[in-house]
Amino acid sequence: MKHPQRPGEVDQILADGDEPLSNTSNNDYFGDILHTRLSRRSVLRGSLATFIAGAMATHLPFSTAFAGEGATAPSIGFAAIPTSAADKVVVPDGYRVQPFIPWGTPISGSMLTYSLSSSGEDQAHQVGSHHDGMHFFPLEGSSRDGLLVLNHEYIEPRFMHAAATGLALDRGGFPQNEDGSRDDDQVLKELNAHGVTVVRVREGDDGQWQVVEDAHNRRITGLTPMRLSGPVAGTDHVVTKYSPDGSMTRGTLNNCAHGVTPWDTYLAAEENWAGYFANSDTEIDRRQARYGITTRDSGRYQWHKAAGGADEYQRFDASTRGASARDDYRNEPHTFGYMVEIDPRNPEAIPVKRTHLGRFAHEGVIFAPAEEGQPVVAYSGDDARFEYIYKFVSARPFDAASADGSLLDEGTLYVARFNDDGSGEWLALAPGENGLTAENGFADLADILVNTRSAADHAGATKMDRPEWGAVDPVTGQVYFTLTNNTEREEGQTDAVNPRADNAFGQIVRWDELDGHAGTRFAWELFVLAGDQEESRDLAGHPLDDDAIFASPDGLWIDPDRRVWIQTDISESGMNQGVYEVFGNNQMLAAHPETGEIRRFLTGPIGQEITGVITTPDQRTMFVNVQHPGATTSAEAFANGDLNGHWPDGGNAIPRSATLVITREDGGIIGA
Repeated sequence: MKHPQRPGEVDQILADGDEPLSNTSNNDYFGDILHTRLSRRSVLRGSLATFIAGAMATHLPFSTAFAGEGATAPSIGFAAIPTSAADKVVVPDGYRVQPFIPWGTPISGSMLTYSLSSSGEDQAHQVGSHHDGMHFFPLEGSSRDGLLVLNHEYIEPRFMHAAATGLALDRGGFPQNEDGSRDDDQVLKELNAHGVTVVRVREGDDGQWQVVEDAHNRRITGLTPMRLSGPVAGTDHVVTKYSPDGSMTRGTLNNCAHGVTPWDTYLAAEENWAGYFANSDTEIDRRQARYGITTRDSGRYQWHKAAGGADEYQRFDASTRGASARDDYRNEPHTFGYMVEIDPRNPEAIPVKRTHLGRFAHEGVIFAPAEEGQPVVAYSGDDARFEYIYKFVSARPFDAASADGSLLDEGTLYVARFNDDGSGEWLALAPGENGLTAENGFADLADILVNTRSAADHAGATKMDRPEWGAVDPVTGQVYFTLTNNTEREEGQTDAVNPRADNAFGQIVRWDELDGHAGTRFAWELFVLAGDQEESRDLAGHPLDDDAIFASPDGLWIDPDRRVWIQTDISESGMNQGVYEVFGNNQMLAAHPETGEIRRFLTGPIGQEITGVITTPDQRTMFVNVQHPGATTSAEAFANGDLNGHWPDGGNAIPRSATLVITREDGGIIGA
């Protein structure tokens, strides 16, 4: 065995799971908009402190909703904890934490215990790797018994295979045979470690949570058959050798954040899926090129080079091989980039990819509160540099008695334009609107949706600093989005909502829909500018103090009492180094939606990302995910068995992604 892809020999963007920059449009940059907006208010642009303070302290003239009128203010009742670089989870005094369902935990089948020697088939019955978005579905309204559903974004192959021991593998590295092929069972194991886990969990009388063997328990993986639905389904865009009529596909990949529909099903987002595909064609059309697929013989894990040549692995080669699309997998990438609907309460239900929500690097999806007789409204961010924020409005109204996923198959997809005066508008991505005509290269609705990014370019959307998770305030209806960072933004590309060039720290934007969530006008402001005490600014324009500094906001959730929970994802390549050293390990904080006060609630172990957060209905148990602990171990250290993290098992154990169960010692509400 050998591993030719040592550090420096791989496209590091693909190795990190990100996309290469693919937006070459001339659309406005969010940072330019912010500068223009503030200069019109006669703010001195030479002073960052004055500039940002003016931006964040100014109330918008379009709405009074930002003041939270009539809304009950939440309490933040815990004492903030300091930053940490330790290989452990830290929570405030008065709280306790239980590591739970780490990667490899058995949930079905013969319930085989986790082992590095577990087979690919074993992995299909075990909790997947790299836990991410998550939701708790109570059974019979219980806060002690329910279905925990969680995404598994990607994998770290070196920690998965016994055959990797002793090889100099970085966090994206994997074992290969001498001829460059991959072992079939390793590929199977990797595919089965992706996807989604549905597992019944229950709190015992001792306060500890346990997995319950149950018929609901199942894994949705990179191999699970799935139905395509909406305008793209059945079109030539998605015809493949596997599905000549374009109605089906196999598997879901790179599932980051999630969504929960008003009819109580789960949506898993397909984020940075493009890197999994190879394509040796000399010309790549926009359906792939605009998503970061270039002419290359490699994919992120080289699954298409599985030694046995099985069809389910060969599909990751999107090269033109046959006489038509029915003879190869040139269209396979067009079946990814969607939101996947899963019914956790029906283990026989086939997952469905809802194509009218758009095709891009979905970070997740959030729904506005559903109102009887009104359209269903859902928001989603495209997590890549200079990409966009979208909104879907259903054509049919919500009816609680009959609502189901078909509501997401008909409607209008919009993309956001942020204006320099603090206003904004939603641009329809529909035939004949905003220049989306056949003459301009958009033949019909399916063509627009499979080319969502190109359509948004043409419509004139605002380029953002990597839109990640969103959240909707359950009382005021305000919409929040994290913009995690963008070090590719240069001077002259800044704007109002993306105000910094070489943006290493990120920010959070929020807006008020002026004509209801289904309308097309909004008013926006920056909620917080992340960073150290010099670079950061809170809602009032003041620097964040030691209890609140953070970088790279990613996960976001607003609880029923309106506390804004913020999770961070400083990348492994920067964590605890340079400008990121002051922040320590990734963390989770709670913010007050009206005062802007922020307090640090949790710090995670070495090398991880804090992501995924939900509570039980009574808010007395919180679930949080810890993804890729120990990922900062270098290739050389791995070869020597010198791992820099061993969480959650400790000792000399291989680090594993896991879920945290957090409770208060007095049994109270989390965060209050």
